[in-house]
Amino acid sequence: MLEEKNDNLQEADGKLEINAIDSTQTNVSTEISGLEAAPENVITVEENDIESTDNSHQVALDAIANSNAEESEDETLKERNDIPMQDYNTFSLDALVDELKKLINIDKVMSVKDHIEEIKKAFLLHYNHLLEEKKEEFNASNQDPNEEFEYHSPLKSKFDEYYNVFREKRNAHFKHLQTNLKSNLENRLAIVEELKELINPQENIKDTLKHFNDLRDRWRNAGAIPKDKYNHVWNNYHFHVENFYDYLHLDREARDLDFKYNLEQKQKIISRVEALVNETDITKSFRELQDLHRIWKEDIGPVSKEHRDAIWNKFSELTKKIHDKREVLFESQRANEQQNLEVKKEIIAKIEVLGTEKVNSHSQWLVQIQKVEALRNEFFAAGKVPSEVNEETWASFKTAVRNFNSFKNSFYKDIKKDQNDNLNKKMALVAKAKELQESTDFAATTPIMKQIQEEWKQIGHVPKKYSDKIWKEFKDACNHYFDKLKEHKSEENVDEVAAFDNKKAYLDTLRNYQLTGDHKTDLDAIKLHIETWKGFGKVPFTRRHIEGKFNKILDALFDKLSLSKKETDMMRFSNRIDSLSESNDSRKLDNEKIFLMRKIEEVQNEIFQLENNIQFFTNTKNAKKENSIVLEVRKNIAIHKESLAVWKDKLKQLRNLNQE
Repeated sequence: MLEEKNDNLQEADGKLEINAIDSTQTNVSTEISGLEAAPENVITVEENDIESTDNSHQVALDAIANSNAEESEDETLKERNDIPMQDYNTFSLDALVDELKKLINIDKVMSVKDHIEEIKKAFLLHYNHLLEEKKEEFNASNQDPNEEFEYHSPLKSKFDEYYNVFREKRNAHFKHLQTNLKSNLENRLAIVEELKELINPQENIKDTLKHFNDLRDRWRNAGAIPKDKYNHVWNNYHFHVENFYDYLHLDREARDLDFKYNLEQKQKIISRVEALVNETDITKSFRELQDLHRIWKEDIGPVSKEHRDAIWNKFSELTKKIHDKREVLFESQRANEQQNLEVKKEIIAKIEVLGTEKVNSHSQWLVQIQKVEALRNEFFAAGKVPSEVNEETWASFKTAVRNFNSFKNSFYKDIKKDQNDNLNKKMALVAKAKELQESTDFAATTPIMKQIQEEWKQIGHVPKKYSDKIWKEFKDACNHYFDKLKEHKSEENVDEVAAFDNKKAYLDTLRNYQLTGDHKTDLDAIKLHIETWKGFGKVPFTRRHIEGKFNKILDALFDKLSLSKKETDMMRFSNRIDSLSESNDSRKLDNEKIFLMRKIEEVQNEIFQLENNIQFFTNTKNAKKENSIVLEVRKNIAIHKESLAVWKDKLKQLRNLNQE
């Protein structure tokens, strides 16, 4: 450090030195008046000469140590921005891409490199998780062992594009930086060597001082040097500056002016640090403190010995206060991180439970999947956890989600097997529909086509990638057949309309028909009317009411004939059955058959009951004398037997019709 000397310089020399000091004062004052936050760690000349008696003070000073050396290597690290560092883990993939796009367009992109690297970590974290889920879904649904998993995301492509822009800017910056560091180091070492050479008694003191001031200006503008050389080169420089002062034996006035100016500048720094102690933004205060340490060391020279220890101790005390507040902030952040850890553990536990709850339907699994997705979003929104457990927490989360997906996929694998069985069944129906689609035997084919359509409805889902294709094939085959059927019916409708017109005209003539009174002649005439009516053919379904009108006329004619009840009943039945047969309504014919069988059974049971009753009366004492009750029962039995014969004849006629 400088020692006080009694020797005096010439007046002109002293004035020259004072001017140099004033020039320095202007530069330093400008820096102090516009102080900004800066990184960590500067060691001043005084630090090397003062051993701290308080280890906590030294910890505070070490907290500001080497990062200033790092910033001297890359001056862009000194650049500040107003963009806060956010918890990018809580951002969605879209939001991360948008944020990256915004940051790479900042002019001095290296000032936000930490932001960009955090965005990269968060994006890869989310994207890799998404990729794992997509791969698990692929493995669960893929039936082809030769098909490899592929997944392409437009978001990933955009992110890579933007990050490559940043990487190119960063590489260009570091390439330029490395070129300059070596050159700047050589310049600074050369300046130190020139300082050594200033100690030359043969040189005019005025020229020496001018040379000294030039060297100081060159030093200030020499630029950044490698951080591993920073402290050594700076200490060397200050050492030889002090040696130069000692060698010149500066007069007290000039030296005191220099010391006074340096003291004032350091007092300004202390005043600013005192204000920073009360700042609410601890991070901003700490970064500005780093800048002030750099100015203290790099831009301001020594002070007199009487003030040296006191002012340094004051500065280090204030530094410790800000450092302690920063540690309290860190403790609070660590407490928040611990709370976030507990939240994430609870989320993981909930996902683990969902990974064991068995559900048995697709709709229920959709609910479970939505629950896990909500928990997944909560996990990413929960914030940072302590760094020492970050990897472990992330691994537990991934394991819980993976186990859930495996549990879910086992359900869908079973569904997949069922779907493949359904696929085989539907493919068989498709083949059958294609086989029948060209058939012209509409009476036989139509019920079959309707049946396979019903079977199709009863079969469950098939694998999604086959669903549309196989449905189209089946629908096309069915549509092809029913379109042909529709065309055929359209052709038939022409004949049916003609039959209706003929029957309507014939019905009008039949209403005025009168019987001759001759039984055989009238019976033959009625039978001829029936045959003529049948010969007209079927009428449209919507106009079948005309058949009922014809039957009413027949009933009236039969009533006028002297026919037995059985003959009349059978003729009416024959006419009705013929009508049903012409309509091809097999359902109604089957219903008629069931009705006849039921009536036969009822009459037989009634006859059986009546015969039992007769036996009861004939076994009594008056058996030979049949009373009126017995006679009535025998009459009922005879009536029922006649009725039974009619019902059996009707059933026989219906069965013969079916055989035809």
